[in-house]
Amino acid sequence: MNYFDWQSQLDRVYATFPEAQRKPVIGITGNYTEPECKLGEAYYKSVLKAGGTPVIIPPLCDTDAIINTLEHLDGLLLSGGADYNPLYCGEEPATGLGNINSERDLPELLITRLAYNRQIPMLGICRGIQTLAMALGGHVAQDIAEESGLRIKHSQNARRSEPTHSVIIEEDSTLYDLYKELLSGTEGRTIFVNSFHHQAVDNPGERFRVTARAADGVVEAIESLEFKSIIGVQWHPECLADGLQLFQWLVKQAAHYRETCNLHQRILTLDTHCDTPMFFPQGINFGSRDPKILVDLHKMTEGHQDAVIMAAYLPQPKIGETFSSQVAFPVNGPTEYADLIFDKIEEIVDKHKDYLSIARTPGDLYKDKRKGRKSIMLAIENGLALNGNLQTLRHFAQRGITYMTLCHNGDNDICDSAKGCNTHNGVSLFGEQVIREMNRLGIMVDLSHANEKSFFDALLISNQPIVCSHSSCRALCNHPRNLTDEQMRALAAAGGVMQITLYPGFLRSDGEATLHDVMKHVEHAVQVMGIDHVGLGTDFDGDGGVRGLANASELLNFTRTLLLCRYSESDIQKLWGGNFLRVMAQVQAASQKA
Repeated sequence: MNYFDWQSQLDRVYATFPEAQRKPVIGITGNYTEPECKLGEAYYKSVLKAGGTPVIIPPLCDTDAIINTLEHLDGLLLSGGADYNPLYCGEEPATGLGNINSERDLPELLITRLAYNRQIPMLGICRGIQTLAMALGGHVAQDIAEESGLRIKHSQNARRSEPTHSVIIEEDSTLYDLYKELLSGTEGRTIFVNSFHHQAVDNPGERFRVTARAADGVVEAIESLEFKSIIGVQWHPECLADGLQLFQWLVKQAAHYRETCNLHQRILTLDTHCDTPMFFPQGINFGSRDPKILVDLHKMTEGHQDAVIMAAYLPQPKIGETFSSQVAFPVNGPTEYADLIFDKIEEIVDKHKDYLSIARTPGDLYKDKRKGRKSIMLAIENGLALNGNLQTLRHFAQRGITYMTLCHNGDNDICDSAKGCNTHNGVSLFGEQVIREMNRLGIMVDLSHANEKSFFDALLISNQPIVCSHSSCRALCNHPRNLTDEQMRALAAAGGVMQITLYPGFLRSDGEATLHDVMKHVEHAVQVMGIDHVGLGTDFDGDGGVRGLANASELLNFTRTLLLCRYSESDIQKLWGGNFLRVMAQVQAASQKA
């Protein structure tokens, strides 16, 4: 074909449909040399060779431009370049500080943090690893020769394609897996890299761990500790013959990210329990990304979360204490306090009505998703809210509650708690009336927090399936709040559902709980109960949250892990609230027939 016959080239594009295979879009931060945005060709050619679609991101500090750019990216490559202005970390310039670049610093710090919050995979190269540290809680040494007493030279005059020093890689790392065919040395953990820098990360911060060092101890690579797809390296792999592995890793992670995002567009994601409303009387701004709460509009959007059931949590007073002494706001009893919480939720929804709605039924949730709104459903955590009056249930039903957790951490007048003292030997006579009235009104019975006798009593009393909105598996973590396998089988046999919670003490009895522990509980529950009876109830802002699923913005990681574990789209929808909504629909439909 004549190369200069551009029309024939165009005809080739349109010869088949679709015109091109969809490939992950990788944004590459551009360098800046006044008055031009520049980028070494090896960056975008490496992305292309690795199977991605490279897009250059100019150093613009316009937040709308940054956010709209991120909406179209599947991965982010932070490129090399000049030093950071140390004022961004509250330091004066050291004598060895090199040239700084005022055009790049703030845009790259912003885009890195925003990409992090969105779970977008990232690869940082040279200045890029320093960007990761600067933006995400680590620290960069302004001049490693001055501050570290180096034994090897890190800023070379060699060609960029020439390896100039060795790097030792940690075995239990992604980097080790990527380079294991090239490793050498006495420990079998050495690779040879190029080096053109005088700054380096000297403290990775809490979000990263060091996975490679030079022979003199200088940090050469960091990786995420939070189950995020983030790697930073100090060298320039785009210039090395064996550097393609890192770009292939980025493109692969970007493809997983896009697959997860696309799935969230097709399914409805519902977290069945959070305690965020207990903070609302304190004046929390749900429309800001508030660090004091784990669920807000920004975090829900970043985590691609559609809906959440927010509980009005009521603490159970101890003997001799009054309810009013347990809460921060003067109220005339528990019923008024629950109403106060619901009033605050309604105020928040009204303030953000273009983006947020209160839903009462599964149909409302799907309607909100079609209209691009997030949904809040209402619930009560602790039947103490009734204040001993059965008629109050009708009032709360009219307010739109979807379920009521019968008790909390202590026996009440309805039933005995898992942390109680067996006051009633299970469900009380009043509790039996409450359960039957909940059935009649279409309110789901929630037995999280109930002890085993209360649990089995309620199963016998209720003529509708029951739920456990935030519980985990006792076989994996021996805590009285968790369900035994016998309870789980009985719950499933009655058509109910169990929502795995993220409260660390219910996931493991020692050590730090992580996303891996959550998945162990999910898989155990599925094995015991079947896929139709399991889901997720985070207990965010009720001390729920683990590394990898720390707040609503990280819920995308749950779906991504399910995909990696080869759960089908249908099964993922069931786990993401489909099972819970089936019970809700059944309970509400039975109420309408009564």
